[in-house]
Amino acid sequence: MATITATAKEFFDACETGKGWEGCKSYCTADATFSAQAEPLADVKTLAQYTDWMKDLFGPLPNGSYEIKSFATDAQRNNLTAYGIFSGTHTGPGPVPPTGKSTRSDYVYVMQFTGDKISHLTKIWHSGLALKELGWA
Repeated sequence: MATITATAKEFFDACETGKGWEGCKSYCTADATFSAQAEPLADVKTLAQYTDWMKDLFGPLPNGSYEIKSFATDAQRNNLTAYGIFSGTHTGPGPVPPTGKSTRSDYVYVMQFTGDKISHLTKIWHSGLALKELGWA
């Protein structure tokens, strides 16, 4: 059986490289939930929706990439916290015509596990700054 740390790392990579729910679902419970206090994600309530949202982000930001800054497992609470920086330049079709502008956006995931699968993910992200950097707001 894989550790939650190994599962979280594999999920993180699949999600942050735009694999969508098809590439992420094996790491999650079928009914995994999602929450974020970020306007672009206000209507996203499931992890399936979120991973597909991330996949769609690679349309306007085809060079999207991530850098992990911290990865910490809390075995007592059966969760994992990951801090990363997502970078990309708006050169593809998106919410507005390509702006050529870039973002380097800090975010944190808190992945709650049920057994060895992710059952909930909370994203902590200041979306307003990222949207402004990209010229979308």
